[in-house]
Amino acid sequence: MSPQPEIRDPRSEKILVRGVNWLGDAVMTTPALLRLRERFPGAHIALLTHEKLADLWQHHPAVDAVMTFSGGDSVWQVANRLREEKFHIGLACPNSHRAALELWLARIPRRVGYAAPIRNWFLTDRVRPREAFVRMRKRTTAEIRRLIRSPETVSKESEPAVRHHIYHYLHIAALLGANPEPLPPNLETSEAEVQAVKQKFELSADTLWFGMNPGAEYGPAKRWPKERFIAAAIEAQRCAKCRWLIFGGAADIPLATEISAALQHQFPSTPALNLAGKTTLRELCALLKLCRLLLTNDSGPMHVAAAVGTLVVAVFGSTSPELTGPGLPGDSRHRLLRAAVPCSPCFLRECPIDFRCMLRVEVGQVVEAILQTCGPRSEIL
Repeated sequence: MSPQPEIRDPRSEKILVRGVNWLGDAVMTTPALLRLRERFPGAHIALLTHEKLADLWQHHPAVDAVMTFSGGDSVWQVANRLREEKFHIGLACPNSHRAALELWLARIPRRVGYAAPIRNWFLTDRVRPREAFVRMRKRTTAEIRRLIRSPETVSKESEPAVRHHIYHYLHIAALLGANPEPLPPNLETSEAEVQAVKQKFELSADTLWFGMNPGAEYGPAKRWPKERFIAAAIEAQRCAKCRWLIFGGAADIPLATEISAALQHQFPSTPALNLAGKTTLRELCALLKLCRLLLTNDSGPMHVAAAVGTLVVAVFGSTSPELTGPGLPGDSRHRLLRAAVPCSPCFLRECPIDFRCMLRVEVGQVVEAILQTCGPRSEIL
């Protein structure tokens, strides 16, 4: 980590944070943003984010302004808009060359980000990776086959909590003097927003709502099988007397429709509500806040749910809960389920073998986790 130059009066600083492009990653940057606000309480902090994530930052206490870009914007177009704002400090949260180049082209005097070849030319403050940092390296098929042949060579010990990705972003903010200690990821959702989604989707106030997110944008290796979501949802509804809200994007509509139809067949008077492709990002935040818990794969909505205060039951397969689990690392209120197989985590989009990491997470385990997480209905209502 480079030595810290003197910082002007924090009240005069204009700071740009170049945000990340994935929903879950964006939520994991919120502890760093909150620590940055704590360090510079009077500064003007702007966040540059893809337009699809802009609404995530409404009402957030760490952010004064949100600037957006689209997938079609060139690096020159983005930099020109940034240059007009005359920022003093820029933090590049993504590890991409483009994120650092945008700050350099915008002529921001102090540019902070992780060190890497080529990218170093565009940064004034190059942050070295933390000792505990773990790169999410994709395993090769040959490596996976070798691991499953010799499982005794694989350590079963959990990775330390400090390897979680929220520390990755806190480490950048720490170069500017921010406190590196973690905070729970946080998103602001008002009661007015919760009431608005209740009215829009006609959600009764006396119903115990559980959320379900059966998709995962990254790929099928992160998705627990559809049939198991259905079986777990049926048993949980029988035991907890809940109703399900099914979430997802446009690509998840067919999956959510199948699950919804199966639950309607089982519970015709209290069917699930299929909201896949029907919500804005702000509405998703409010609906997740309304839910008692969310049953999900490792996904963006998983992180959103924890950040608005909703309990999470998540199934992990190709990824690692120690690196990208919901909420504050080690938060025991959330239940994170995974099978002890030697090839997991592989960080692949598709399983090259037999999908054992997901298939060995049984329906009964998930139902038990749901019921333990939500507690007796009498205590909830």
